[in-house]
Amino acid sequence: MAPMQDSLTNDTPTDLIAQVRAAAAARTPLRIVGGDTKAFYGEPAAGQPLHTRTWRGIVAHEPSELVITVRAGTPLAEVEAALADKGQHLPFDPPHFAAASGEGPTIGGVVAAGLAGPARATAGGVRDYVLGAQFINGQGEWLTFGGQVMKNVAGYDISRALAGSMGTLGLITHLSLKVLPVAPAEATLVFKMGQRDALEQLHRWGGQPLPLNASCWVRDPQPGSARPPEGAQTFLGWPGERLDDTAVDAPELLFVRLRGAVAAVESACERMAREAGGQRMDNAQAGPDWAACRDQRLPFFDAPSPDLCLWRLSLPQTAPVLDLPFSQLIEWQGAQRWLWAPASAAMQIRAAAAAVQGHATLFRAGADGAPGVRRFDAEGPALQAITRRLREAFDPHGIFNPGRMG
Repeated sequence: MAPMQDSLTNDTPTDLIAQVRAAAAARTPLRIVGGDTKAFYGEPAAGQPLHTRTWRGIVAHEPSELVITVRAGTPLAEVEAALADKGQHLPFDPPHFAAASGEGPTIGGVVAAGLAGPARATAGGVRDYVLGAQFINGQGEWLTFGGQVMKNVAGYDISRALAGSMGTLGLITHLSLKVLPVAPAEATLVFKMGQRDALEQLHRWGGQPLPLNASCWVRDPQPGSARPPEGAQTFLGWPGERLDDTAVDAPELLFVRLRGAVAAVESACERMAREAGGQRMDNAQAGPDWAACRDQRLPFFDAPSPDLCLWRLSLPQTAPVLDLPFSQLIEWQGAQRWLWAPASAAMQIRAAAAAVQGHATLFRAGADGAPGVRRFDAEGPALQAITRRLREAFDPHGIFNPGRMG
């Protein structure tokens, strides 16, 4: 751990460094704010706002090297547009949650939150694509870890530890990210099948050389839930089928997205449709649906009742159907499961997740804020010790996002 050496850039965030040093001297807590699109996630953070959105811009993009270096306050949309212009993308499919102000997420917030979209199970998570980072620690020192290639890490890989740290280790200023070319072909198949059959089928396909990229199993929302505009086709129905708002026996559907070489995708479509009786969706229809799934804009994610909480279950892909009386949406070939339930069901939900070696997160609290319920599962003693030592090393006075992770 050392101040600025062999930096990713010579681009110095003088104003941010000054703000952090002043806060450290006064022991003033800071609440890091980028796009503020994930303010709901984790425990409410206290402190004086430290805004990063003005610290923006793409510093370097080397398409032939598959790497992009950006300032942390750069909007995610701006980064993705620059990559798309060169036929590239961020494979972990980061969500585009919207803030009350209408602003979108920043790339620094994407890494700090560590959240990934539907492709996570096959493409990898956020930290898998962080090559290097610069950040300001709790003493106002500007530090560099990693770089712009995969094989340059000596000692602790702190740049990847920033992914999912929720800003509690330091203020990210620059990131170098690995990117990949957009796949030549993409297709989405939809199958009518229940949750148990869908999980079993996904496990079978997962053991075969198929270009699987994403999956989503969902049962249509309960009567009265929000609906798309008339004529719209989303994950709510079999292609060409319009569901009645009063229907109780709504279909259970599995959607699978394939990406890869043209021949591989076409062959997989034919084989999977034949094996499980699926239909192929038009990409113009499926693309917006996957984006809506990624960004939690599907009707499933509209709270059935203001007092319910959205729970996120992180489980082994091979975990069976859980004995929980709540409707679910399942992604990542079974590894990520969403459900709406009251805060009072926390013990029941967490016990069910722990029984299959998983854990549960209270992702979005209900209208009352779910007082007394932890947002994240308690860490084990070993992980607690590592986390505590990291925070003491990088933020000894605890000024960054205090309490955000509980």
